[in-house]
Amino acid sequence: MITSTRNPKIQWIRALQTRAQRRKEEGVFVIEGVRLAEEALQSGWQIQLALFTRSTDMRVQNLLANLEERQVLLEEVSPRVLQAVSDTESPQEVLLVVKQQSLSLPPKLSFVLIVDALRDPGNLGTILRSAAAAAVEAVFLPPATVDVYSPKVVRSAMGAHFRLPMMRLSWDEIRQIVEVHHLTVYLADAHGEVAYDQADFRQPFALVMGGEAEGASPIARSIAQHRVFIPMPGKMESLNAAVSAAILIFEAVRQRNR
Repeated sequence: MITSTRNPKIQWIRALQTRAQRRKEEGVFVIEGVRLAEEALQSGWQIQLALFTRSTDMRVQNLLANLEERQVLLEEVSPRVLQAVSDTESPQEVLLVVKQQSLSLPPKLSFVLIVDALRDPGNLGTILRSAAAAAVEAVFLPPATVDVYSPKVVRSAMGAHFRLPMMRLSWDEIRQIVEVHHLTVYLADAHGEVAYDQADFRQPFALVMGGEAEGASPIARSIAQHRVFIPMPGKMESLNAAVSAAILIFEAVRQRNR
């Protein structure tokens, strides 16, 4: 059992939890909890290391047995060590280090989300969760957007990483994909000219969601063909980015399921 927070494996995981550059360089990320660990196993993603504390919970025991069957390196740790390495105040009984993996894009895109200049990890994770629930085909993440593998994004996304193609792309690459797939680009904008339920989301399209404070970047605005807004009779200035994204995404689902 690992009982020291100075153990090299523990120090390594703490660095992965706090430093996006370290996650990028090593191509791994950290997930916490039985539910996400089960998702990682079922999705077949490569797991490099699993930390666990002793538990009488059968679900945890079954998970550990499955991890052992997959020949994952298992390390028992003390509760104090798991608390030290966890990104949450109340750590769960299992923590995994998982290899980053890019899911393949479908051959023809018609329902794409572009998340531009979003810096709040909780918002990004919630948006990814909504996108996965709505069967969005891909999410593109321009350079200014928060790291998609940050602990809070992973936690808020609730397993979307294992179901939804997410790609960090330059704007030149995004522009090229938009042109190849003939996507109409809509920009979510509180001062837009088209109400969200009047936009035509039945055609192949990409929806750009901008950041919380300053909105979308100038380059995002330059590729948008239409600006859509959500009417707010209560006269509030704006909605939370994750709430706005969910409203727009599921309006597209409603239209496409007619």
